[in-house]
Amino acid sequence: MKVAFFNTKPYDRHSFHVANKLHQHEIVFFECHLSHETVSLAAGYTAVCIFINDYLDAEMLEKLAQGGTKLIALRSAGFNHVDLAAASHLGLTIVRVPAYSPYAVAEHAVALILSLNRKVHRAYNRVREGNFSIEGLLGFDLHNATVGVIGTGRIGAIFAKIMQGFGCRLIGYDAYQNSACLEMGMTYVQISELFAQSDIISLHCPLTPDSHHLVNAEAIAQMKTGTMLINTSRGGLIDTQAAINGLKSGAIGYLGIDVYEQEADLFFEDLSNEVIQDDIFQRLLTFPNVIVTGHQAFFTSQALANIAETTLANITEFGQSGNCVNEVKIEQAIASK
Repeated sequence: MKVAFFNTKPYDRHSFHVANKLHQHEIVFFECHLSHETVSLAAGYTAVCIFINDYLDAEMLEKLAQGGTKLIALRSAGFNHVDLAAASHLGLTIVRVPAYSPYAVAEHAVALILSLNRKVHRAYNRVREGNFSIEGLLGFDLHNATVGVIGTGRIGAIFAKIMQGFGCRLIGYDAYQNSACLEMGMTYVQISELFAQSDIISLHCPLTPDSHHLVNAEAIAQMKTGTMLINTSRGGLIDTQAAINGLKSGAIGYLGIDVYEQEADLFFEDLSNEVIQDDIFQRLLTFPNVIVTGHQAFFTSQALANIAETTLANITEFGQSGNCVNEVKIEQAIASK
């Protein structure tokens, strides 16, 4: 198939070139985002491939359909950046990568925990400046700490298993209990209990209207003083201003995020020579007990290879049969409302 890839970086192009040796699609890479200004570039392509910060509303989707596009391939598991109801109405098929490397994301969450707890980011800078004082770098044993896992799907379960290895007590919150988590000793509780009991809270759930700002002022008020909060899932799960207030009051003792609710204009770009206009984000960066990474939790060689292979396999399956096992159905759009 003839496929237009938008919002691509060198690492994307490399992984897809390698994977396409098997599939032999006609691929054209564009560095720009797919937007109202660039949608004309997709004209004549049967399929387009986009990433998480390409937002396709009804108007965009209509322009794609008018240009001959039949398939939209997402290089992600999430699909909240696409108007699925409008796509269905226009006869556009949406496919995704439901899992690429749950280990990558779970391990990154643990990296944030270890870095925040043992002040690795601060120690690194001190030593480079010849300062070997350990004053202010006090951490705590993870052993016997209570870890609350919100969302116990594949990533959440792997994260829980890693934390079990540290000797942590596991509690979880999810609409569905995962038997693997139960077998490792996790106790499922109401979310208010999880907020109140946890020393560390890690978010591993999708972003839906119901989970938007799941961590808000009310939730933070229920937490232990000094709770560590980790988010490698979706930025909109946390009310950022409420988190800032929690950091200022000491209710949140540590914050580690790989995602941010207004990240679309920031992440994946080099803005080191620009003045960032997002005052809330800039305020976050002033706290010594905050670590922000730029949506890199997924970013391992294994994950990139899996994303490329699954995406191209989705396109191949659609091209051959008109269907795909990884299609996002209209029922999912309705359920997310």
